[in-house]
Order: sequence, then C-alpha cells, then structure tokens
Amino acid sequence: MAGQILGDRYEVQQQLGKKSGRWTLLARDLTNESLVILKLVFLDDELRPDDLKLFKREAEALKSLTHPSTPEYLGNFEISLPDDSKALALVQSYVQGKSLEHYMKEGRCFTEREAANIGKEVLKILDYLHNREPPVIHRDIKPSNILLVTQPGRSKIQVFLVDFGSVKSFSASENTSLTLVGTRGYMPPEQVGGRTVKASDIYGLGVALIASI
Repeated sequence: MAGQILGDRYEVQQQLGKKSGRWTLLARDLTNESLVILKLVFLDDELRPDDLKLFKREAEALKSLTHPSTPEYLGNFEISLPDDSKALALVQSYVQGKSLEHYMKEGRCFTEREAANIGKEVLKILDYLHNREPPVIHRDIKPSNILLVTQPGRSKIQVFLVDFGSVKSFSASENTSLTLVGTRGYMPPEQVGGRTVKASDIYGLGVALIASI
C-alpha cells in the first residue's frame, strides 16, 4: 500500500498496525510534507459495531484535547475502495519518538528514578484528561502507548501518551461499558469486568513502569 494516495493528499509510507477491520498507517501530507497517522476502519460486512463506535470516540476525544503531549486531531474523510466498499480515515499528528515497548525489546531497562520521572510526566497528562468534563479515561495505557521524544536542542525528554482508540468519556453517573477494551496484563480487574474509573489508568501506568525496570 506504500505510495498510495488517500484523500487526495496523504501518501502512504508504511503500515504500522493491522487488526481485524482496522489499519494504522504512517503517511505524508503532500500539502506541507509533514508526517501524519491515518487510522482506517473498513465499512464492510465484517465491521463490528464496537469498532465503529471506538473509531468515532477517538475522533471526538482528539477534537476536544489541546494538550501538548497528546496527538492532535487533523481531520477525517471517507475512502472508496476498489471492491466498492468504503472506509473511514481519521487523521492525527505523528509523534516521532520511541515507545517504552521499543526500548524494552532492545533490552533496555530503565532505572527506578527514570521510570518515576516518566510516570510523573504521564500523570500530568492523566490529570488533564481525568479533570475534563466529562472525564476522559484512556483505558489502554501500556508501554507501546508511552512515547519518549527528544526535542532538537533540548536535553529533557518529552513524554507523550498516544493511541486513544480505547478512550471513553464518562458522565458523573456512568462508569460501566459493555465494550471490553485494553490489553491484558495492563488492565485492572474492574476493567476486565466492564467497569472503568480514573484509577484504572493509574493501574495501567504502574504496571507499564514496573515492566520497564
């Protein structure tokens, strides 16, 4: 699919992820040469209602966020495919960094102090998300969704929280969900049972940091 132009302006560079009915692509915006992330959900006979619901939730969540350490919503569009089916594409900014998972696969172990510093930065992002009205719960905090970015000319590493594909906004009276999302091993027990609270994200962060040490 590399080289294909989607939405008349996004040239696909490579596929970053693939699940049933959903693709994540790295693309170049030909209008300004910037790199972006495209998330596709295919509107075919295999489409699951939960996939479309989560796709729309992610788009709405990103539209509402203005934090410097989360991806930026850039737009969405519909794609017509050769087999007469369609797909929806969500466009968001590309964060050029390495994830905790990347370092772990390289055999890198962070010190307790390094892990604590990373945790403090993620907690700042969670504080922003959880104190919105209604609160935004990420629901899938794990090493692959915590990115470390070194800015040119700066010694301090910036920490990003990415992949809001499992996000949910909860009203004051709502904390349950019929859609099981998240990654086993990083989900707290209440989330496995369909219940999510702000502390569920804290649990995932804690497990991710422990795994990186």
